[in-house]
Amino acid sequence: MKVELQGQVAVVTGAARGIGRAIADKLADNGAITIYTDIDEAAVLQAAKDSPGQSHAAVMNVANELQVKQVVVDLIDRYSKIDILINNAGVNTLEHRVTIDEFPKEEWDRLLNIDLTGLFLVSKEVAKRMKLAKSGRIINIASIVGLVPLRLQCAFTAAKAGVINLSKAMAIELGNQGILVNAIAPGSIVTEGTKKLFYSEEGTFRHGVQDLMDHIPLGRPGQVEDVAHTVLFLAAPQSSYITGTVLTVDGGWTAGYSRNF
Repeated sequence: MKVELQGQVAVVTGAARGIGRAIADKLADNGAITIYTDIDEAAVLQAAKDSPGQSHAAVMNVANELQVKQVVVDLIDRYSKIDILINNAGVNTLEHRVTIDEFPKEEWDRLLNIDLTGLFLVSKEVAKRMKLAKSGRIINIASIVGLVPLRLQCAFTAAKAGVINLSKAMAIELGNQGILVNAIAPGSIVTEGTKKLFYSEEGTFRHGVQDLMDHIPLGRPGQVEDVAHTVLFLAAPQSSYITGTVLTVDGGWTAGYSRNF
């Protein structure tokens, strides 16, 4: 799919690798001036260097309010505007797959600070500039666990549920300023993180992969490009009457009970 994004300035958080990098690459490949941001300086510089289009790298910890403000100011000084914001930066826990009574408060704080508060901080600063322009697209990467909770992921589930309703609230608040806000809820996507859990010989839960696939009507995990294409659709000029929605990219996982009982 090709979309005309020439002259658009796009910011992608968590763009050093995985879904974020695929999104940034897709936007750049379709003509957007794309700013790859991430907390990992070396990786984000390399990602921007390898970009298929015009790009720029910025080191940004979304949970650091002062750093977020400075990065946005620097980008506005350089480009005068931000047309597209992709809030992708997020983390989950690998070590603490436990019930809520055993879940560490420190890990709860870490996930909520990055996955929800970080998204709020970045959106707040960018929305100020978009309101001045009376246009913009904000696309938030949530998760199906924000729609249908999974066990042993209380903090991630709470954060992503927050992202989904925050996206809808933002759509209501900003729509009259010409700003469209939508969310994408991926299912199981092959990334470095899910390889550590499922999709590698060393995966912690590699023996349960078939059980997971039994719940997905398409019978396979998604690829990062599946999410990137969905972002491109929502960023396209032709998608100008879509706001406040959540698009699932999950192979049908949340459509209903697919598993054979």
